[in-house]
Amino acid sequence: MSEQKDQNETVETEIEKQEESTVTEQPETVEENMEETEESEETAEKTGSETESESEENSESEEVTEVNAETEGEIDEHLGNLSKQDATVLLIKKAKHIVHDAETQMEACKLLLSDDLKEFEDAKASLKKGGMDESEALLEALGYVKDDEEQEPEAEIIVFEAKEEVPPVYIRDVSSGKFTGFLLALIFGLATLLGLVYVATEKLGITLDLSKVPTAETRNSVLSWFSSLVGMHDPMVGGALLAVVVLLVMWIVYAIRVSIRASSNLEFAKDQLKRAEEYASLKGTCKDEMDKIDAHIKDAIETMKTYEVILHEQKGKLKRIQHIEQSGEETPEYHEKSLKEMEDTHDLIKTIKDFLNTPMSEEGKLSGKSTLFLYRAKNRLEKMIDRLY
Repeated sequence: MSEQKDQNETVETEIEKQEESTVTEQPETVEENMEETEESEETAEKTGSETESESEENSESEEVTEVNAETEGEIDEHLGNLSKQDATVLLIKKAKHIVHDAETQMEACKLLLSDDLKEFEDAKASLKKGGMDESEALLEALGYVKDDEEQEPEAEIIVFEAKEEVPPVYIRDVSSGKFTGFLLALIFGLATLLGLVYVATEKLGITLDLSKVPTAETRNSVLSWFSSLVGMHDPMVGGALLAVVVLLVMWIVYAIRVSIRASSNLEFAKDQLKRAEEYASLKGTCKDEMDKIDAHIKDAIETMKTYEVILHEQKGKLKRIQHIEQSGEETPEYHEKSLKEMEDTHDLIKTIKDFLNTPMSEEGKLSGKSTLFLYRAKNRLEKMIDRLY
C-alpha cells in the first residue's frame, strides 16, 4: 500500500509540473526555449513517448539536409537515400538557387555602389564650390606658391572602374529519358515480335506473305508452336507467352535506357552544382571587393564634408588677409600668423586633391594608393582640427 501511495504521489507531482510548465509556456528568449525543450524531453522520457519525438527530429533533420546540403560529403550522403532521378532534380534546384542568390546579391551591391558614387560626385562638387576652388584662387592672388610645386593640368579621373564581368553560368534542366526509352522499347519490342514470328514460321516450314494478312489457320499454327515450348498446344497460351516475352524485352530496354540516362544526368547535375558553386565563389569575391570600395567611398564622403567646412573657414581667413595685409607691392610682407594660415590652407588643398585625383579601384579592387591618400587626408585634417582647438 505504501509503495502504491508513493507511486500515486509521484504521478500527481509530474502532472502538476506539466500543468505549471503549460501555463508558463510563453518563451521570450532563445535560452527559455532551450530550457522548455529539455523539460519536454524529460517528460517524454518518463511518459514513454521518446520514440515518437526522435522520429520527428530525424524527419526534420532529413528535410534540412535535403535543402541545405552544403558540402560534397553531406550531398553524397543524402543522395544515397534518393533515386538517381530525384537526386538529379534536387541538385539542379540547388545549383539554380546558388546562382540566383549570387546574382541577386551582386546586383544589390552594384546598385548600392552606384548610389555611393553619385553621392561621392555630389560631395566632390560641393567641396569645390564650397571653398576649395576659391581658396586656391585666393592663395594665387596672395602670391603664395611653393618653389617645389609643379602645376599639372587636371585630367579626367575615373573614380571607379568595374572589373570585367564574370561569365554567367546557365543551369540547364535534364530530361529523364523516359520518352526516348519508350520509343526504343517500342522498336525493340516490334523487332522481337517479328523475329520470334519468323523463327516460328521457319520451324513450321511456313512462308508468310507480307503483302497479305495471315489467315486464322496460319496464326493458330504459329501461336500453337509457341505454346509447344512449354508442353502445350493451345494458341491462347502461345499468344500469352509471345506477349510476355515481347513486353519483357520492352521493359528491359526501357529500364536500361532510363537507368543510363539517370546515371549520366546525376553526373551532369553534380558538374552543374560544382560550376554554380565556383560561380558563386567568384561573385562572392567581387562582392567582397565592392563592399570594401563601398566602405571606402562612404569614409571619403564624410572626410570631404569636413574638408568643405574647414576650407570654407580658411577662405574667410584668406579674404581677411587679402583685404587687410595685401598692398600694391609685388612681394608683400605678411604677418607670421597669416603665412601659417596660407600654408595650412595650401597643405589641406594639396592633400585632398591628391586623393581626388587618384582612382579608387584597380581592376575592380580597392586601390591601395587611394587608401593611402585618404589616410593622409584624414590625418592632415585631424592635425588642423587639433590646432584650431
